[in-house]
Amino acid sequence: MQTATSLPDYLTDDFSLYLENMISLTDPENPDLLSNYLSNLFEQLKNMPLLFNGMVDQLAMAISTKVRIDSKKLAKVELTAEPSWDEIKPFVGVHADARACITEIMSHAEQDLKTAVLLIHFYNNYDPTPLKSEDEHDQFDSDNSNEYESNDYDENY
Repeated sequence: MQTATSLPDYLTDDFSLYLENMISLTDPENPDLLSNYLSNLFEQLKNMPLLFNGMVDQLAMAISTKVRIDSKKLAKVELTAEPSWDEIKPFVGVHADARACITEIMSHAEQDLKTAVLLIHFYNNYDPTPLKSEDEHDQFDSDNSNEYESNDYDENY
């Protein structure tokens, strides 16, 4: 069971874009769509490591399968105020075939890389289940109690 994690204000806009992109590419009828897209995105990034400079959501998508984040340990870091890369870096592992690319990004776009890693971290711990309020639950119980009585049939059918 996932715990509720509050998204810091400095990530909300980028996270919204990242989440929308990831959800739009998740297709039950074509389960390989997302993984193929992410692979192609990383290949483009590998050829031009600064390709997504300023497009943090795209950078996060491109590296999402190439970094491993120790979210249990990272969750212990205070993230309400934006941390530095040095605070995040110890919790990030990079796949061997992505090291040169990630190193290049770290050298020239450290801020974007840090934000992308945080987007992936929060996405991996994201629970899309909407929270139901107490009032909402009570409203359904009282309003719909007689909705499906025996008189609720279309007699002209």
